[in-house]
Amino acid sequence: MEFRRITWDNFIECIELKVTPDQQRFISSNQHALAEAYVASDEGQIIITFAVYKEDKMVGFISMYYDDGDGNFDYSSYGIFKMMIDQRYQGKGYGKEMVVKAIEYARTFPRGKAKVVELTYKPENVVAKKIYDSLGFIQTGEILACGEVQAVLTL
Repeated sequence: MEFRRITWDNFIECIELKVTPDQQRFISSNQHALAEAYVASDEGQIIITFAVYKEDKMVGFISMYYDDGDGNFDYSSYGIFKMMIDQRYQGKGYGKEMVVKAIEYARTFPRGKAKVVELTYKPENVVAKKIYDSLGFIQTGEILACGEVQAVLTL
């Protein structure tokens, strides 16, 4: 699995990736996520987006962020903001492989040192929860206003 920059050459393919209709309640479109990354970068936030490839086929999308904890390492993190595997490629283990790749990426500290990888998900998204639990993510007990639970993995 490979993370590649989103460029004019793969932009349209990336925004046309889709999850199954029953999964649409869990995530926004890739186009929406790319727009959020653009706006966040104007505000000085570090959002990292990638098209996800397997054997030279684009199979998914991931959006991550880096938070330096306002200079306090105890609060620093890489976060998985959004991830998806296109409906045509689901059921092949690519979702888990993508999270493993995101953890490996965070452990290289490309934007700066961090203590954890964090993410949130809707409690009813049992497939995502199973993946995160199997990789060692621990729920923090925090529930966001949108109803998502937070989980972290120490780097």
